[in-house]
Amino acid sequence: MAELNREESKRTLHKIVTDLTSPIQKHYGFKPWIFSLLLIIGVGLYAYVTQLQKGLGATNLNDYVSWGLYIAGFIFFVATALIGMLISSVLGLIGVKWIHPIARIAEMIALGFALMAGLVIVFDMGRPDRAHHLFLYGRPQSPIVWDLTVVLTYTAISLLLYILPLIPDMPFLKKTIHNRPKWQQKVYNFLAFNWIGDREQYRILKRSIRVLSILIIPVALAIHTVTSWLFALTPRVGWDSTIFGPYYVTGAFVNGVAAVLIAMYIFRQNFKLKEYLTDFHFERVARLFVLMMLVYLYFNINEYIVPGYKMKKGEDVHLLTLFSGHYSGLFWYTQFTGLLLPIFLLLFKKMRKPVPTAIIGLFVIIAGLLKRLLITVPTLEHPHLPIQNVPESFHSYTPNGIEWAILGMSIGGALLIITILAKLFPVMPIWEIAHDKGVHEDDIKNYDPKEYESNKAIN
Repeated sequence: MAELNREESKRTLHKIVTDLTSPIQKHYGFKPWIFSLLLIIGVGLYAYVTQLQKGLGATNLNDYVSWGLYIAGFIFFVATALIGMLISSVLGLIGVKWIHPIARIAEMIALGFALMAGLVIVFDMGRPDRAHHLFLYGRPQSPIVWDLTVVLTYTAISLLLYILPLIPDMPFLKKTIHNRPKWQQKVYNFLAFNWIGDREQYRILKRSIRVLSILIIPVALAIHTVTSWLFALTPRVGWDSTIFGPYYVTGAFVNGVAAVLIAMYIFRQNFKLKEYLTDFHFERVARLFVLMMLVYLYFNINEYIVPGYKMKKGEDVHLLTLFSGHYSGLFWYTQFTGLLLPIFLLLFKKMRKPVPTAIIGLFVIIAGLLKRLLITVPTLEHPHLPIQNVPESFHSYTPNGIEWAILGMSIGGALLIITILAKLFPVMPIWEIAHDKGVHEDDIKNYDPKEYESNKAIN
């Protein structure tokens, strides 16, 4: 975009800074929202203490279905976290400009869900006090060690990709945020890293972001591929698949884009950012959404039609359980509300507006969690040996209140992280938005809100 004249440049920059920092200083509804999240987390903590006292026997997990809602939740969290790579790295590296207002939102989601993914694994442990043994005595032959390694690496790179683009925004926050606690100002001072905004600093910053954006792509692909290998490296019916890696990755992109659409709508409405998150952005993300769902639909068809055609021993029981048996209702719900119906609706331009896309995204992300439950549980309910001489409850699995409360705590924790980040820092990069609007570099470097206010008072 062509540079504005100096007067327009200053006015535009001041408006951008005011619009993007005002939610940090005052935001109605923030306290009730935080209270609601803390209440959900509190209920989950009570449930987890109960589980610690009674052991995993407090849940409905058993000798056969030892992976239930917790592991399904872990896959869901890891899947949603991959959106940071897709938006910030892949689209960023190929030079897509319209992602600038969305990239930080995607990184916030990636960071929040990646941090909680590790905790969900701890919730599934019967002896969480031995979790450190995985670091001390983990064997490289174990896919669980691979999973731990890539999850931690992805989280670290996601954190850096969130922090680095924040650095040029810190001077704006230091100059405009005055009514917040002193510790918050100290955070801004620390994260500024002596930023002065000269061309050499921008060159180093952009190169660093580019390097991290390249590095995170194989790590992100590995994080969900390795997660799929936890299943696919076993000979169990329903998991014995050679395409579980790409199947999981494309499903992760669908989940992540759905989460971004929901977050975009919430920030657009609550933070009054309609000028920055426009219908154009929802249109573009919705198109990306359709593309990801079409690829995921292909892998879904492949995942069921190939074993259905060969019908090896045990495959018939598993497929019939999904298509017309005990899990058929849940299976067809996830296929229709998580894939077929959203694809059909988003083909119409009217459905690619903010409200419809957010609603569709909500249905897709709910279907995404249930889909992970369908991947995990039915296979375990069909063991290699007959189920005999065990309690009747071992014949099937339904998560109980303890498990749902703990998973709710995990989701609440991820939303709390995103909320805190949105309250501490702008949800969009001020400096990138300003550059896109044609603001002069000197105005960005020498921005002084007091000067603007004094000129306005004189006029």
